[in-house]
Amino acid sequence: MATNSSKTATGAGPLAGVRIVDLSINVLGPLATQILGDMGADVIKVETPRGDDNRRTGPTRSKDMAAMFLTFNRNKRSIVLDLKRKDHMDALMRLVDGADVFVHGMRPKAAEKLGIGYQAIAARNPKIIYAYGAGYRQDGPLADQPAFDDVIQAASGVAGVIGRATGPDADPRYMPTVIVDKLCAYVLASSISMALYARERTGIGQQVQVPMMETAAAFMLHEHLFFGAFDPPKGPVGYSRMFTPHRRPYPTQDGHIGVVAINDEQWRRLLTALGRPELTADERFATIDQRTIHIDTVYGVVGEMLKHKTTAEWQAILDAADVPNSPVRRIEDLPNDPYLKETGFFQHQDHPTEGKIITTSIPVQFSATPGALRQHAPVLGEHTAGVLAEAGFSSDEIQALMKQPQA
Repeated sequence: MATNSSKTATGAGPLAGVRIVDLSINVLGPLATQILGDMGADVIKVETPRGDDNRRTGPTRSKDMAAMFLTFNRNKRSIVLDLKRKDHMDALMRLVDGADVFVHGMRPKAAEKLGIGYQAIAARNPKIIYAYGAGYRQDGPLADQPAFDDVIQAASGVAGVIGRATGPDADPRYMPTVIVDKLCAYVLASSISMALYARERTGIGQQVQVPMMETAAAFMLHEHLFFGAFDPPKGPVGYSRMFTPHRRPYPTQDGHIGVVAINDEQWRRLLTALGRPELTADERFATIDQRTIHIDTVYGVVGEMLKHKTTAEWQAILDAADVPNSPVRRIEDLPNDPYLKETGFFQHQDHPTEGKIITTSIPVQFSATPGALRQHAPVLGEHTAGVLAEAGFSSDEIQALMKQPQA
């Protein structure tokens, strides 16, 4: 598999032995289950005969193996089941019998209508962890509203906060990444792991719901609640440091650099490194409470000073002063970033049908139970026969299930 990850390629991972039946598609669910698969779980990706829509999203070398599918579906096995067929639904339920986790990406009413709601799955396997990411809380008035990343970026304040930071008359903008889907995927993966831990202690399975709206709103408001953290509020919601027009990558003589100082000591070192040590005695700059009030002025001084040297010169000065900094990199620069190359972040793989491909390494490190890149992103239905055989199906049963119905 990965050419430069031999040390971790044999790692069983902290979730080794956990089996996941995964019906999710697109981004949120597949990313969550990929994270769990990276950590050793056996993820069985149950697809319709058409397959996950991401199989057709982005550049591709062969049918149904587009880039978006490759990057969200490693460490999984694909089987094809048409759940509108009774024999295929029966097969799914036999897989549920031996599973630890069941994941889907449907609205709850749709899942219930199909026959895979929580009650139906838990009746089959009471200890199962049943998990999904819905748009909104299931005890609220929007329980069955459709929701995708763009919708929740709009609803949760993400798009609005970008507009507010851009300028008083700026339009709201989406972040140029599926930030809500990916955030909720990480929350779903961690929540499933917590539920598995609780089951180890209690023996009790449960349902895990990750509502996109509330998850994104909580994510936004951790720092932005600010004045609104008091009852009654002491002022408008929004962390002022985030909205100063000077909080941005700073222009240098030949590019841009990101610089940040948070505590009083870091600010003392930064102002000294910038050649303005006298400002450390200025009450507007000396303490965090005063800097918060005068943040436009404080950041304005930093931005003005950074214009007068090159990015490399400032890096050397700021590194020597132990001030956090980085040159600004474009996303297209990352594949050739020296640091990421040195740490083996990009993994080169030989895919059995797609040839040479590149994926990212597992960022989380475990000293005793490391995850591993064990399984390439699967071809549609690649593992149907093998998974069914493991579940106890006979050869005749497998052939019957894999036989296409007459048109």
